[in-house]
Amino acid sequence: MSGPTGKRPDIERLRANYADELEGAALYRALADAEKDPAAKDVFTRLASVEEAHSAFWAKKIGDLGEKLPRTRPGFRTRALSFLARRFGPAFVLPTIMGAEVRDSNRYANQPDAVAAGLAATEREHAAALASIQSAKPARKTRAQPMSGAEIARLEGRRHNLQGNALRAAVLGANDGLVSNMSLVMGVAGAALDSHTILLTGIAGLIAGACSMALGEWLSVNSSREMFEHQIALEAEELANSPEEERNELVLIYRAKGLPEDQAKALADKLMSDQSSALDTLAREELGINPEDLGGSAWTAAGTSFLLFAIGAIIPVAPFFVLTGGSAIVASIVCSALGLFGIGIVTSLFTARSALYSGVRQFVIGLVAAGITYGIGKLAGATIS
Repeated sequence: MSGPTGKRPDIERLRANYADELEGAALYRALADAEKDPAAKDVFTRLASVEEAHSAFWAKKIGDLGEKLPRTRPGFRTRALSFLARRFGPAFVLPTIMGAEVRDSNRYANQPDAVAAGLAATEREHAAALASIQSAKPARKTRAQPMSGAEIARLEGRRHNLQGNALRAAVLGANDGLVSNMSLVMGVAGAALDSHTILLTGIAGLIAGACSMALGEWLSVNSSREMFEHQIALEAEELANSPEEERNELVLIYRAKGLPEDQAKALADKLMSDQSSALDTLAREELGINPEDLGGSAWTAAGTSFLLFAIGAIIPVAPFFVLTGGSAIVASIVCSALGLFGIGIVTSLFTARSALYSGVRQFVIGLVAAGITYGIGKLAGATIS
């Protein structure tokens, strides 16, 4: 069979599209299984169904050409994200998935058969569906029955809890510790100092770096919390002094979301009848703040930053606890290289690069940094001597 131009379609393209859609369906099914919120679960389930329908479209294309469907199984990225979603909840990985959907939203733009079948437009809607997951309607709601203010406020809170990327922060925190302490250890090793001194320097670098990261994170989160509390207090004052103006703002907000004017007014009136609900919704909708979270716990953020940095920083130091001399330095380089490669593989979850490419890139960049500091340390050691 031939395409509209008389040429045989690209079998590899069809197979790649088929495999990609199956990957997406498997990932969304995993998110739906792990999700406890009914509205969000419904969104994930519907997205999985769309991906499965797309895979069936490409399967038919492949079958029409007399070709067999390729054997597929979820790849590393899908398996890893599914595991993390089950272990830590979909919110942990959702920003990563949203980023990938934004990147892939135009992947069918230059494929005429996909555009003609409406697949291109549907794919572009996926990122928007994930971004607006906070306003997904439970199955029992209809267009004539808007959600209550409490439901909207609860779901709106999900969006602000998903703005950060915990996975990315965890990986980069460990990477910072590994690269900085590896560079420090190699710099001191280049100065030809003894293994005991290198060990003490590495431990000092670990503690100093982890404390610095923790303090910086504590100050950042605490400052954000204080700023949010001040903004909410101002909003509460406006609500008390100018309730009609705040009601009009709510009406405009829900009109912008697509509700008819009468429904927007009815919802605004319902919210305004309860000052706490009105303030909660205004904080979320107008200020973009989740009053229940306010950036999270400063102490938790500080402790997490300390731990993640320390995990990465201990890798180049660990060999010096049991080895000395050149063997300790070689072992430190090997352990650091493996750590860098592993971190690179994990970064492929949110960069859309292949695991091998990401691992090798991280490996090379880290070793270049270590080589530079080793050379500088060797030069400085010779000069001081």
